[in-house]
Amino acid sequence: MCITTVAYCCFICLSLQCFRWLSLLSLSLTLLFWIRQMVKRDIHVALHITRPSGYARISDRRMDQYLDIHCNYCALVSSSGQMLGAAVGDEIDINECVIRMNNAPTVGYEKDVGSRTTLRVVSHTSAPLLIKNEHYYFNESANTTYVFWGPERNMRQDGKGRVFNALLKMVKKYPEAKLYAVTKEKIQYCDNVFQNETGKNRMKTGAFLSTGFFTMILALDICDSINVYGMIDNNYCSRANHSVVPYHYYESKLINECRMYNVHENTKRGGHRFITEKAIYAKWATRHKMQFKHPSWRL
Repeated sequence: MCITTVAYCCFICLSLQCFRWLSLLSLSLTLLFWIRQMVKRDIHVALHITRPSGYARISDRRMDQYLDIHCNYCALVSSSGQMLGAAVGDEIDINECVIRMNNAPTVGYEKDVGSRTTLRVVSHTSAPLLIKNEHYYFNESANTTYVFWGPERNMRQDGKGRVFNALLKMVKKYPEAKLYAVTKEKIQYCDNVFQNETGKNRMKTGAFLSTGFFTMILALDICDSINVYGMIDNNYCSRANHSVVPYHYYESKLINECRMYNVHENTKRGGHRFITEKAIYAKWATRHKMQFKHPSWRL
């Protein structure tokens, strides 16, 4: 009887001990899960508050202010003639941020391309077109952020950068305007990206990166999800049934898009490698939240 009682008591003790251990284990696992979730949240927040590098504000003071913007959903709107008749203006405008290029207009094309512009990426060759219409771009459209890119000879800040000097005048004239320049370090970074993706040195191939390439890099820097409108894929022009559209939707009488792309792809010096760049974007779309619309891409 005593042995049975002792055994029973031992069983009870072991059961209580096991219960305590199980309770501690359950508490520990709950705590670890909570810590993991908190760390994930903190990393997520940190990524969102970390500003993208390589975009410095144009100022008569030191260029020590950097672009500080983050968007959950972006619409990147091509300047392609593919946008004519697209009728996606409302769809574009509901995105948190809308990114356009160079001097691509919205007035008169709202049904197809939308009316909002959050950011506009502009090449050094297109900067004079904006300056020519300075009141519209830098005063009436003061809510738009402008990011200008160009070679060092045009964007240098020692008084000899012709395009930089012209933009600096705009900043002084329109102090509320938000003008930024892609730094020379970021330009080099983009060259390195091109080489890493293609195995070719951009300068040795005699090519220039396009405004679209810098725009795509910027979108990847600031957007969680990207909807690209009106951009054709790298095989589009080789298809027998491809549509013939103007290079720019707002310049319908000029050369058609595919002819322009083929000329640039095959020129030995000074061209953009539009088709090669599209092949790079197709790779990126498999690694990032990126969709191509009107036309859609076969990824």
